[in-house]
Amino acid sequence: MKNLGQLMKQAQEMQAKMAEMQERLAEITIEGTAGAGMVTVALNGKGEMKGLKIDPALMNPDEAEIVEDLIIAAHADAKAKSEQRMADEMKELTGGLDLPPGFNLPFGG
Repeated sequence: MKNLGQLMKQAQEMQAKMAEMQERLAEITIEGTAGAGMVTVALNGKGEMKGLKIDPALMNPDEAEIVEDLIIAAHADAKAKSEQRMADEMKELTGGLDLPPGFNLPFGG
């Protein structure tokens, strides 16, 4: 039973470390851009949008569809960077152990 107790202790430590990682990720800001920097989307490490910047040169009503596409592209760029950051943090947390494909953290999606 000694091994079971040790395993439980390790699981609790891992859970505490994951909670700390979640807090750190919620505090970081990751930016994604599109249109050569004309649109910037800021996400926190959990993927929540925290900011949006649009170059005033894009504020032509006839080009609304272009702006919409650039916002989507900038969000996708920021989300990809956020997911990579989360994967890097998780790899560090697990001592370099790769997670199985499709593995979601409790706050991932």
